[in-house]
Amino acid sequence: MPHDALPPDPFAGDPEDPALSLGEPDHDHPPMDDDERTELVSDLSDLAVYQALLQYRGVRGIVVDCGECQEPHYHDWALLRASLEQLLADGRMRPHEPAFDPNPGAYVSWEYCRGYADGVTATESAR
Repeated sequence: MPHDALPPDPFAGDPEDPALSLGEPDHDHPPMDDDERTELVSDLSDLAVYQALLQYRGVRGIVVDCGECQEPHYHDWALLRASLEQLLADGRMRPHEPAFDPNPGAYVSWEYCRGYADGVTATESAR
């Protein structure tokens, strides 16, 4: 999903925007180095494989344990892809709404995805 295909900010230009209390965005973040960019492109490629392997099995996306709030964050495939593409394009991700009432059983960890893909690859190689 391209960055410009994301829904518009409903608070754009609103002086009562609740995000204003967060302060100005950090525009002074260092640019992504070549290793970080390569890793991010690899993550996007892996994500496409994971979605292709797991979506038809009912997996809706990936769960990430947040180190800041100590809560799991549930990311649907399209949202995670859009976030990673935005990070690649802009060097940072903008805030987004969490999943509404997610079914934790429909999300798996990145490590689970990697192991599942490795298992499928090993099985296919053995044939």
